[in-house]
Amino acid sequence: MIFSMTGYGRAVALFQDKKICVEVRSLNGKAVDLSTRIAPQYKGHEMDIRTLVASRLERGKIDFALWVEQNEKNDTPSINTAVMECYMQQMKTISETTGIAMPQNMMEVLLRLPDVVSRKEIYEVGDEEWAVTLDAVNRAIDELLAFRKQEGEALYVRFLSNIANISSLLASVEPFEKERIEKIRSRITDNLEKLVGVDYDNNRLEQELIYYIEKLDVNEEKQRLTNHLSYFVETMNGAIGQGKKLGFIAQEMGREINTLGSKSNHAEMQNIVVRMKDELEQIKEQVLNVM
Repeated sequence: MIFSMTGYGRAVALFQDKKICVEVRSLNGKAVDLSTRIAPQYKGHEMDIRTLVASRLERGKIDFALWVEQNEKNDTPSINTAVMECYMQQMKTISETTGIAMPQNMMEVLLRLPDVVSRKEIYEVGDEEWAVTLDAVNRAIDELLAFRKQEGEALYVRFLSNIANISSLLASVEPFEKERIEKIRSRITDNLEKLVGVDYDNNRLEQELIYYIEKLDVNEEKQRLTNHLSYFVETMNGAIGQGKKLGFIAQEMGREINTLGSKSNHAEMQNIVVRMKDELEQIKEQVLNVM
C-alpha cells in the first residue's frame, strides 16, 4: 500500500481553563523539512515535539503549530496603579521644578510607560499538562496519517489505471510492428528493382535486410517495459515508504518508451508511443507525492 505525503490533522485538548490546539500539515518533499510554531510556555518541549513529529511522519514538508487559548479572565491585562501613581508624582515634581507643563493626555502617556500595564507571566508547564498536550499532538498526527492513507488509496487507483493503459498501448504495437517490417522489406526491394542495369546479390541483400531489421527490433524494449510495469505494481503492493523506488522505476519505464519511439520508424507506432509518454508523465507527476 502507498501513502501520500499530503495531509492535515488537528486536535484540541482541554486542561483547566486552557484550550490547547494542535495543527499539523504536510506536503511532498524529499526528506523531513519541519517548521514549528510553538507557544512560549512549551518551548522547553520543542525538541521532544520535533523528534516525535519527524519520526512518525518520516518525509515531507511539514508545518506544525501549537498554541493555547486561555480563559479571557485569566488573560486580561492589568494596570499597576502603584507604578502609575509613582510615575505621576515624579512628573508633577519635575513640572514644578522645571516649569514644564503637565501633558494634557496624561492617561495616554502613563499607559505607555514601562510596567504600567502587565500581563500574566508565562507559567511553567507541569507533567500533567504536558501529558495532555502530548496526547493532542499524537491525535493530530493520527488524523494526518489517516488523511495520507486516504490520499494514497486514490493515488494507487490512479497508478493502476496508468499502468493498465500503458500495458494496453504496448500490446497494440505488435500488429503495426509486423506491418512495419514488411513495408521496410518491400520498400528496399522496390527501390532496387527500379535501378536499371544494376545487378545485386540476393543473398547479400537478405543479409543486409536481416541486419537492418534487427537494429529496428523492439522486442527487448517491450519485454523490459513489461517487466517494469509489473515491478511498479508489485512495489506499490509492498511495504510503505517506496515513493523514491517508484520514481526510479518510472524513470526506467521512460527509457524503454523513448527507445521504442526512436526505433519505431512507423507513424502509428509513434502515435502509440506519444500516448504512452502521456500516461507515464501522469505517473511521474504524482509519484513525487508518494511516501
